[in-house]
Amino acid sequence: MAIQQRKDGAEHPYWPAGPFKIRLPFVHYRWEFPEMVQGLVMFVVGLAMIPLLQKYLGMPYEAALAFCFIAGIGYMLPALLGVPLVPGWITPAIPVVILFLNGYEPGPEAIKAMFALQIEVMVIFLILGLTGWGSKLVNVIPNSLKSGIIIGAGIAAMMGELKAGGRIDNTPISLIAGSIVAAYILFSLSFKNVVEQSAFARKIANFGMVPGMLVAMAIGWIVGEYPLPDIQWGITHPDFELMSQYLIMSIGFPELDMFLLAIPTALIAYVIAFGDILVGTTLVARVDRERPDEQIEISVDRIHVVTAIRNALHAFLAPWPGLSGPLFTAAHATVAERYAMGRKAMDSIYSGGGTFWVTGFLALFCLPLVSMFKPVLPIALSLTLVLTAYICIMVGMEQLKNSAERGVAGIVAVTLAMPDPKSTVYAVVIGLVLYFLIERPRLLGKHKEEDEFIFADAKTSEESR
Repeated sequence: MAIQQRKDGAEHPYWPAGPFKIRLPFVHYRWEFPEMVQGLVMFVVGLAMIPLLQKYLGMPYEAALAFCFIAGIGYMLPALLGVPLVPGWITPAIPVVILFLNGYEPGPEAIKAMFALQIEVMVIFLILGLTGWGSKLVNVIPNSLKSGIIIGAGIAAMMGELKAGGRIDNTPISLIAGSIVAAYILFSLSFKNVVEQSAFARKIANFGMVPGMLVAMAIGWIVGEYPLPDIQWGITHPDFELMSQYLIMSIGFPELDMFLLAIPTALIAYVIAFGDILVGTTLVARVDRERPDEQIEISVDRIHVVTAIRNALHAFLAPWPGLSGPLFTAAHATVAERYAMGRKAMDSIYSGGGTFWVTGFLALFCLPLVSMFKPVLPIALSLTLVLTAYICIMVGMEQLKNSAERGVAGIVAVTLAMPDPKSTVYAVVIGLVLYFLIERPRLLGKHKEEDEFIFADAKTSEESR
């Protein structure tokens, strides 16, 4: 139970702080038990960055674990500062970031390059957030281009798992079984019918993708796709002193050429993150219509500023190949689905996301959990990518209104998903060109909204014939 209570139909209580709205657990929102359970398992997704930190930045496990604590602080900031999205990485951009880091020797050089990239991502988010251009982009960018970016990011995430040598090759049984269970619980229409009739099914549904994660891990251990854990007891002791040796203050700042070389990757990462913002805000808008008891403020500018703060935190204290993104798609979808069940299920959209990541941060101190999940870190990342792919494709397709938009979005999506570091740039350029050539009723000059409806109706009528 929270100290401050929300009146029916009002915005959730908060403390104003400039552009932010501060909300604390137990003060402004209640503690959500299902999200707490999810956090105790899903925090392992954050730990899945450790192998990348070891391989591409050349740091030992102990320092990489300390980096995860810095990331944990960043995950708690959005719910604290008034953002209704569950944050995560810019996950589909990871292959592009790795391609960039491959040009540098693991160690000080790669860390400098990662710092340069993350600072540039921070600057992009900060400028767009402070100027208000970020929210304007949502309205200015053609619907087909926005949807194409979302769908393409989903395809790219899925293809990364399905490609030769990907995790589906190495751990097919556990990954397929976990994906099926998670997808069935989260998205199946038949399971929703079961939930309406069974109290036990409702309890399972409350835990989102956790059952799928646990099934994947258990099967991975049983069939030998992952080694059994060496469970240790006590409290984790992240080595912050060792971590400090891998920070920019210790190794020196990057040269100008690193900043210049990082610009294309930073722009690509922002375009993908912008797609995440669209997915997240769309999911919130959908469930907001089903919950008249809470008025949710969706400030795209605040999302940009908070994401900029998180990237700055990482750049100086824990350079992060996953970057700081506005959305943990799979977790946010789980929170949104449960939020839609009503106030008894979840008090506020902030109580769900806030409880989830506060628990995830506290779980980092629990050595038995950290040591138990250590061997299965890759499966956590894989399941996240698979569910992200499904949600991106679902949401992107849902936004398309007519066949012209669907065609343009399809071309953008396929182009974006190509295994080329410049594919995002190509996708944006192709999407804009096709929008002007195919979608606009008038190639030059302004066109009214009714022109679009006439065009859409004409296309629909033609299809029906």
